[in-house]
Amino acid sequence: MTRRVISSGTGSDGSATTPENQTSHGRTIQSRKHSDAGKQVQPKGRSVAGGAGRASSSGKKTQENTVESGNKGSVSRSRSGDFVDARNLAGEDFVSKTLEETIGTLGVVTRPKVVDFSTRLKERRKANARVVAMRACVSAAVIVVAGALVWLFFFSSVFRLESGNISVVGANEWVSESQVLDIAGQQAGKSILLVSNNDVEKKIKEIPGVTSAQSKKKLPDSLEVTIKAQKPAAMLKTGEDSMTAVDSKGRILNSVSGASVEGIPVIEVKDVETSLSNRSIKEALKILSSLPESMRNSITKVTAETQDSITTEINGGDRVIVWGDSSGLKLKKAVVDKIINDPNVIGDKHNVDVSAPLRPIIK
Repeated sequence: MTRRVISSGTGSDGSATTPENQTSHGRTIQSRKHSDAGKQVQPKGRSVAGGAGRASSSGKKTQENTVESGNKGSVSRSRSGDFVDARNLAGEDFVSKTLEETIGTLGVVTRPKVVDFSTRLKERRKANARVVAMRACVSAAVIVVAGALVWLFFFSSVFRLESGNISVVGANEWVSESQVLDIAGQQAGKSILLVSNNDVEKKIKEIPGVTSAQSKKKLPDSLEVTIKAQKPAAMLKTGEDSMTAVDSKGRILNSVSGASVEGIPVIEVKDVETSLSNRSIKEALKILSSLPESMRNSITKVTAETQDSITTEINGGDRVIVWGDSSGLKLKKAVVDKIINDPNVIGDKHNVDVSAPLRPIIK
């Protein structure tokens, strides 16, 4: 009985096969005949007769197994179903493979793609802890900066308004600067950013004689108040040397001793407080405050016996204007201006009554 054994790296005597034992086609088949048909020969090396390569009783030959050989150190390969010597199989170096997979573009070893789960979990927890810590630090920094800015703008002395840094423009002898400073000074001690311009202006406009007021902040710690102060609408005369300045609303102005009353109409009254509550005086003040400055400067006397008989004398009685009450003042002023400034109309007359402006009377 004849058997064929495929050499997978060792001979029948246990010696390794060499390239010299291979044929020029890269295949070596060794056959050995045994004298005893029932005797099986076990190679010293590891060899297994494949069931597919065992001959049948009819002498059918097994298929030839081929072994591809290359240069020294090459891996032997066999066809499916052939004998394979496991000793010649190439082993996989997992360490080298892992290092190759983890080498970066710059040749630096990076973290392996697959790591222990617990290690990865610890790394994630550390990363989360760092993120939380960073967010906490950023939040704390924002709070500190915001607190510092709040203190700087609203509580520090840098933006604090002091009384000495308040200035007044437009005051006159009737509306004194001290009156305005008393009101604006109420904002002293505050941050300039908290000072309300509207409140300051509203209170200053309540001062008798003030027709307009404007408050302007000047950073970091100054305030400028500009006012427009009118002259008194009239002077209330109660005696030879006793006169009180009042505005168009009947409010007593700040009177300064020695102030000039030139160009200011004078109304003779018995008592200042009583007269200011009298309707006739109120009507007279409305008329006088509405007259142009040129006419006001020439008024020498004002009488207000009743609320419908307000009369003004111009240039010592050269012209006498009877206004009646304060109704229709715009039309009344236009009629008076036309009559007294046109010689052809006034002629040698001196008295003009416009209490009924559509039917003026010239005397």
